[in-house]
Amino acid sequence: MDTLTVQPVITTENEVYVCNPDVHLRLGETETDQFAAAFKALSNPVRLQMIDLISQGGGQVCGCDIERHFELTQPTISHHLKVLRDAGLIQSEARGVWVFHRLNSSMLTALQGLLMLVNNTGR
Repeated sequence: MDTLTVQPVITTENEVYVCNPDVHLRLGETETDQFAAAFKALSNPVRLQMIDLISQGGGQVCGCDIERHFELTQPTISHHLKVLRDAGLIQSEARGVWVFHRLNSSMLTALQGLLMLVNNTGR
């Protein structure tokens, strides 16, 4: 005797939906933690503007060029840059008394890939 597989059916007033057993988790815990940290860092308007400033500098900008755009103290600017660095969005390099910040293109490419994946309706 053949076994009949029954899919759960969800119905609403105007719609019938058959559950899809092919839906599965595509991201591991490490990936989701990294992506969540990056999106959390980008959720702050100042940090998003900092990323934009760094991108305009050919991907690398001195901290002094970032500071002059904000009415924030230097420790607050440093805190925001640290959050971006800890999230893997930027890398920083000290050169004498100045610190230069550059985008981490591999992380930005990974975020772009994730957004393209989920925007492609799961394909």
